Amino acid sequence: MRPIALALAAALILPRPAAADQVVVFAAASMKTALDAFAAEFAAATGHSITISYGGSSQLAKQIIAGAPADIFVSASVPWMDQVEAEGLIAPGARRDLLGNTLVLVAHGRGVPAVSIGPDLDLAGRLAGGRLAMALVDSVPAGQYGKAALDQLGLWDDVAPLVAQADNVRAALALVAAGEAPLGIVYATDAAASDNVTRVGTFPAESHPAIVFPAARLAGADDAADFAFYEALSSEVGDATFAAHGFVIID
Repeated sequence: MRPIALALAAALILPRPAAADQVVVFAAASMKTALDAFAAEFAAATGHSITISYGGSSQLAKQIIAGAPADIFVSASVPWMDQVEAEGLIAPGARRDLLGNTLVLVAHGRGVPAVSIGPDLDLAGRLAGGRLAMALVDSVPAGQYGKAALDQLGLWDDVAPLVAQADNVRAALALVAAGEAPLGIVYATDAAASDNVTRVGTFPAESHPAIVFPAARLAGADDAADFAFYEALSSEVGDATFAAHGFVIID
């Protein structure tokens, strides 16, 4: 095993099982790059099989509430996790705030000059007739945070007719990376995952609610693999992996 996998196995104090168990994870689309890396190391260290379904937190929460089989839920939204918990679908004591993030403005291409994000930003003018890519502003956390920030800065009314809404934040990023939208609002971790966009500005933290990614082990997810994966998310190795991908670790 690679050194990080060995470290994970040591951190969890877990022997490699004789028979692998499967863990089904539902996770916010913005987690993909970091969580794929973490899951691969976890699987190498433990022998367990990890299946991850990515999407908007609202979509995933609704699927869980409707009975979709999942063991772990990592949401980009506290309210959507609250809804899952209100339905009695989280194992007792098995929920924690895991990570934080930053909201940024990205532009298509590399080397695009930075802008100062504030009430004086002519965002509509910078679009030059193009679209502003965002996740769904009424239901997907990244879109909700983005709309809240634009509202607080007094920019929403001017750009609202120009917004191209996508099913999740990675889909919004893809629109900018492909040049189908000149600008987009995504998380800092998403911006770092694409070679075809430039992070041109950061939204003031006070312009939107705090970005928190809660994680939970769901009711009925009670085998050793489920427990191990949930605990490993906030282990030292988990913290290091997520921090390396730009997430903020919540103590």
